[in-house]
Amino acid sequence: MLGIVGTIPEINFPLVSGRVVLEGDHIIIGDNHINVNRGTPAMIAAAIKTLKYMNKPDPYCYLVGDIGNGEGCKLLYKYLKENITETSFKTLAFHYFQPDVGLFKRVIAEIAKMQNRPILIADAGFMYVAKMGGDASFFDLFTPDAGELAYLADEKAPHPFYTRGFILHEENLVPDLIKRAYQHNNASSYLLVKGAKDYVADRNGIITVIDTPVEEVLEAIGGTGDTLTGIVSALIASGMDIKTASAKAAKVNRLAGFYARPTPATQIYDIIKQIPRALNEVLVDI
Repeated sequence: MLGIVGTIPEINFPLVSGRVVLEGDHIIIGDNHINVNRGTPAMIAAAIKTLKYMNKPDPYCYLVGDIGNGEGCKLLYKYLKENITETSFKTLAFHYFQPDVGLFKRVIAEIAKMQNRPILIADAGFMYVAKMGGDASFFDLFTPDAGELAYLADEKAPHPFYTRGFILHEENLVPDLIKRAYQHNNASSYLLVKGAKDYVADRNGIITVIDTPVEEVLEAIGGTGDTLTGIVSALIASGMDIKTASAKAAKVNRLAGFYARPTPATQIYDIIKQIPRALNEVLVDI
């Protein structure tokens, strides 16, 4: 089973947990209907499309409203600390979360107690806080873009805001940033770096690079990184090993974008609808 932890950018959205289903361009949890645009809703929708293709159950999600001040995230951290050991997830993905090192450490301390610890995936905030707390290696997969990777590569930066300029400079190509992140123990077991080229890597270096098809219009469409995280999380939860799932997910995400025939007006759900078609092409020989 796939578990997903994330936030909804609405101040009055309650802390909720349960199965999430996809109906049209909305995800539904309990009585809450949430438009799929970007962020955690896009990640969840992509995961649902992938899980259905793999004939697996819909994800179980923990969601809370947070508009960036971290108040909702604090509630969810505390809820997870009290309840996470009662779950039996095969894979647990954390998405769009405000960093709080103290509460984070309490959550992962509980996860460490679990007899069958889930595969742990982190994107955005949870990846940041794992690095801040010195716990990056506790995780199995991070899904950063190149800018987020630069923070992991900066061993002295206490917060993403303070990533040093020379590390952010474009001369520091992604392979160099990956190498630096592992040198300083600031990376998970595997990295899936999303961008103009997608990289799958581990401590030994680059495993594979996925760079086709190319749709330059997608660069202006927010949410494609979210869909990538949803696809890879679902493939791993379906039983695929992390290395294979990362490469396949990157290809599926690119193909879904290609099949959507994107224009500047394309919405992220237009791409999500193409995920089953892309999966069918990428996984046909598996």
